Amino acid sequence: MAKPSSAALGVRPFRSTDRDAVRHICCETAFAGGPVEPLFPDRDAFADFFTRYYTDWEPESALVGEVDGEVVGYVLACTRPWRYAVVQPAILLLFTVPKVAWRLLTGRYGAAGRRFLRWFVLRSWRETPSAPSGAAHFHFNALAGHRNTGTMLRLFRAFYALLHERGVERVYGQIQTGSGSEAGWRSEKLFARWDFHPYDRRRISKFDGLRDEEVWVTTLVHDVRSGEESADGVAGRRRGSAVAPPEEAA
Repeated sequence: MAKPSSAALGVRPFRSTDRDAVRHICCETAFAGGPVEPLFPDRDAFADFFTRYYTDWEPESALVGEVDGEVVGYVLACTRPWRYAVVQPAILLLFTVPKVAWRLLTGRYGAAGRRFLRWFVLRSWRETPSAPSGAAHFHFNALAGHRNTGTMLRLFRAFYALLHERGVERVYGQIQTGSGSEAGWRSEKLFARWDFHPYDRRRISKFDGLRDEEVWVTTLVHDVRSGEESADGVAGRRRGSAVAPPEEAA
């Protein structure tokens, strides 16, 4: 686990050698900012679903942040929605489903794993909020100690430049927030400061019994080419700035 560092965050394009680090971060931060195991014990299958398209099929749209030579965060983006619509289901059917089915049949999943799989098959599609058709999208995450504006600003500045380079006009992300949580680096209010606007919001049940509060998933949309931005928001192209993630919750 990465320790907090005062060293500056370096940003660079994703390399194939970063794949394991990205998968590790994905799983190390999946459950309320911590390891995924209370939710689902199979890191391999979990990382396949949430990162494989981006690292294997659109690596040119992925960025990583590193401190002292260690990858501590990432932005994984899809700027070709038509490709994602074809490839992601293929990844699920050809890679993820067979390995999960085998592990399930051979008794490798306990109660938590079986519960997550039931949710995934029966309810996930109903609880995923809608998103604007044809828009680019992204996932981002960072290890504990690196979830703040001071270190992650550079990563999002590079991501915003990438969107302009690709001619992307609209981008969205989907964040999880607790029902009573207005603070935190994934707060809807804080993302609104960077000109992300709610598009759809739904309660997600996969955390029921695992967290004390209800958890919601919100689709947040940003119009990349919306003109000049306020100084406190997403910086415009003339200044070469970017979307900055909110600060980590106390």
